[in-house]
Amino acid sequence: MLLNGKTAIITGSNRGIGHTILETFAREGCSTIWAHARCESVSFSNEVNVLSEKFGTEIIPVYFDMTDTELLRESIKNLIRSKKRIDILVNNAGIAHGGLFQMTPVQQIKDVFDVNFFAGMEITQLVTRIMTKQKSGSIINMASISGIDLKKGNCAYGVSKAAVIAWTKTLSSELGSYGVRVNAVAPGLTDTRMATLMEENAGMEMVNDSAFSRLGSPQEIANTVLFLASDLSSFINGQVIRVDGGRK
Repeated sequence: MLLNGKTAIITGSNRGIGHTILETFAREGCSTIWAHARCESVSFSNEVNVLSEKFGTEIIPVYFDMTDTELLRESIKNLIRSKKRIDILVNNAGIAHGGLFQMTPVQQIKDVFDVNFFAGMEITQLVTRIMTKQKSGSIINMASISGIDLKKGNCAYGVSKAAVIAWTKTLSSELGSYGVRVNAVAPGLTDTRMATLMEENAGMEMVNDSAFSRLGSPQEIANTVLFLASDLSSFINGQVIRVDGGRK
């Protein structure tokens, strides 16, 4: 098991890629996982219990809205007060947006940045206090090929993911001397609820741009996150790994 005995925090773990990462980490031997979701729900609680029993992993649900900075900080501080190690942080939570700049209110762009960029920064700033003391840790930020291949309609989502990529590279150079690795995963269009929210023509264009001419699966993204979280990637730092089926 690649993560035997490690502990992890995963944001946005109640559905899509985040939920698949949660299941994958549990299957691969994480001893404790703090599983974040925006709102408490019976279905998520039941899923957590099932995974915990199936894989023998302690999974602790953590609930807060990514835009509620005060609750976010207090929740992470409570987690830190448990005095457990924090080996892995996956900044996965995010929201989608598409629209031309001239048609998008600046406040809407700020809202996207608050979830996709600034909330992850808040969490990471707190968690790295533990990781730097431990002299070890792996941080994986969820970027997107939309943050690399910027096109029209990406003034909010794509630019926020470009900021995640730039921040990943900067943070990796700051934390490397402490034994903390920081990398990003940049998925192509993946078979999740977020994909269904895309305008149909834009989605088809992304599928056709892939050499495989299909959507990625959440498991394919989770496998890449698993690799970066594990010791198999112990000499990989400051990198952005595209998982897009070979986009043309």
